[in-house]
Amino acid sequence: MQTTAIPDRVSGVIRIPWVAVFCCALAGGRAGAFTAADADTIFEAHTKAFYRVENGQGWHAKTTEGGRADFWMQAEMLEMVLDVYGRTRSPKQLEMFGELFRGFTAKHGRTWERNEFNDDIMWMVIACMRAHLITRNAEYLSVAKQNFDLCYARAFSPDLGGGLWWKTDNKSKNACVNGPGAIAAYLLGLATRDFSYTAKAKAIFLWERATLFDARTGRVADSIQRSGRVRSFALTYNQGTFVGAASLLGYHDDAKRAAIFTMNELCKDGYLPASGEDGDGGGFNGIGVRWIARFMKVRGEEATFEPWLQKNAAAAWQARRAGDNLTWCAWPRPTPAGVRHAWGCSNAVVILQAVRPTEAVKQEKKTTPPN
Repeated sequence: MQTTAIPDRVSGVIRIPWVAVFCCALAGGRAGAFTAADADTIFEAHTKAFYRVENGQGWHAKTTEGGRADFWMQAEMLEMVLDVYGRTRSPKQLEMFGELFRGFTAKHGRTWERNEFNDDIMWMVIACMRAHLITRNAEYLSVAKQNFDLCYARAFSPDLGGGLWWKTDNKSKNACVNGPGAIAAYLLGLATRDFSYTAKAKAIFLWERATLFDARTGRVADSIQRSGRVRSFALTYNQGTFVGAASLLGYHDDAKRAAIFTMNELCKDGYLPASGEDGDGGGFNGIGVRWIARFMKVRGEEATFEPWLQKNAAAAWQARRAGDNLTWCAWPRPTPAGVRHAWGCSNAVVILQAVRPTEAVKQEKKTTPPN
């Protein structure tokens, strides 16, 4: 298993309807197989272990021992809940999102200018916009728009040719804010019909494409420093948001190249890279999978990507531990006993929602008549 070394605090639908495209011991089941019921089970296990709600306000505990998930990790677990809704269409997930939204704004306020990390704000804007596009809830849109606007105003500059600064110290411009920033702007343009947001989305993406993307290999570099030095290491979440932004804006060849790089260059033996589950990297793979799987479905690229994604989803399911059905972020190694982190366990939930169950695929093959 390849492990990516990650520095501390690493730069940390659409005409087709959004909702439509989107291990101690092995706890049973056949190796290499998983079902829709398994996707339900792994989400239920995560919810039981980590989800808390009081007086209509929800949050995720940081670990199985308690605490509270950090700003951006919570934002991404709001997206995880929407991923589950995208598969099940159950109103229970929308109710849960509403509880989490109320818990988030009670904790962090309705505007987030006090957070120095511009990427943190963009992650939550995306979560709110995805929810708005599903529910048409005006509050989600209002909060998303207000926070995108304040973030863009402080993050965008012509330095280094354009793009968004990662933090308010303006020391680097990173893939982790520009990919999400482009997606957030695109979704705002889609919802509001204010095409100045669409123009911002394209400008942010084209800056990232010109500055951090290697069109020959598909690698998305982490960042460029104020000095002009590029930090070229690649991470699955940066690859994923580049794929997402490229796909939304119609740069499908670039999206495919970045997805193939993730599959062929960041994986070992086909498995997504492990990261420390107690840090930012713990949930990177879920973000990468979310956007690559969406691109695959929109563009009909199942022959290229589905076997790889299903291999990882099956490994995540088989790596769960028997006592509580939690899976850490280092599959195919079995999930060990002890304290687990909500963020690190979110990847397995996301991939089982995003990827077509192998049992369903086998059934389709069995019942499809010959040509």
